[in-house]
Amino acid sequence: MMNRNAIGLLGLIRRSRRLISGAEIIKGIQKQQVYLVVIADECGENMRKKLMDKCTFYKVPYVFMDGKVLNQAIGTQNYIAVAITDQGFAQKLHACWKG
Repeated sequence: MMNRNAIGLLGLIRRSRRLISGAEIIKGIQKQQVYLVVIADECGENMRKKLMDKCTFYKVPYVFMDGKVLNQAIGTQNYIAVAITDQGFAQKLHACWKG
């Protein structure tokens, strides 16, 4: 389960420009520039499967979170998934989910 630190950390990652979204996520995974993918619970089944398959193939960890919380944390609307392009940030964020 995610804690409040993760929400603050997502905002920090966004401000440091280490967050990508949309079609850039798949490209980033394939170029091995992504270290963690955050998928909103509201993500459609096809996109969810595509992201999970890419992450599994390229050995990129992924986590799920509530879409409203995700968008609130990064200060935007309508993101169904984001990817972290900084290894240090990704490790810290992933640790927040592990507890």
